[in-house]
Amino acid sequence: FFFKQKTAYEIPKRDWSSDVCSSDLSRGWAACAWLWLEMELFNYFRSSASYRVRIALALKGLDYDYRSVHLGHNEQFNESYSAVSAARLVPLLRDGDKVVTQSLAIIEYLDETHPQPPLLPADPLERARVRALSMDIACEIHPLNNLRVLRYLVGPLKVSDEDKNRWYRHWVETGLEVVERQLQSRPGRYCHGDTPTMADCLLVPQIFNARRFDCRLDHVPHVMRVFDACMKLDAFEQTRPEKCPDAA
Repeated sequence: FFFKQKTAYEIPKRDWSSDVCSSDLSRGWAACAWLWLEMELFNYFRSSASYRVRIALALKGLDYDYRSVHLGHNEQFNESYSAVSAARLVPLLRDGDKVVTQSLAIIEYLDETHPQPPLLPADPLERARVRALSMDIACEIHPLNNLRVLRYLVGPLKVSDEDKNRWYRHWVETGLEVVERQLQSRPGRYCHGDTPTMADCLLVPQIFNARRFDCRLDHVPHVMRVFDACMKLDAFEQTRPEKCPDAA
């Protein structure tokens, strides 16, 4: 819908770090077809950080080439991807010869290079509120529950799956309580007013993760009201994890 996946001119993963539009004539026109799409998003369908960026791209109506980096198969550690991403994380946006990492930085980059519709308010104080709401999720909830942390819990620390899930639920449920209080103090259709912002791009993927791990959500009615409003929009619905090309 909003993203496209390479088919006939698929570029092998070994070439991620190379200049794919090379002088090798044997690759011909098809090897340069990626130039039709200005942007490439390296991401993983189940990554909530990746979902944030997919939503932002969709809200702005931007086409991009969907590049799967399967975290479950540890593809982020492949030498070819490591050459592109020093952090070996997703998402990563390649816009021509420019590379941007970290979901919030990518969303702000998109907002500055493609201002309409804006995902951050023009007023400095309002802009700060949207950033703060976004960071309540990206900095206070997500880091404690991402794949690297969960793998370390069950690996070196020998935590059981049951205790790992208890850890996950605790930090998500208590973290969402903070977001709930923020939304309750200033109710709107979305996180900030009547149009989606960067904060909504962060909130929706976190709820998907919360549901995946059976977190309690009945204690955050304002959060869920905003989530339901967002999911009525194609930009959120059509980019959800199970609709991604690598979800099969």
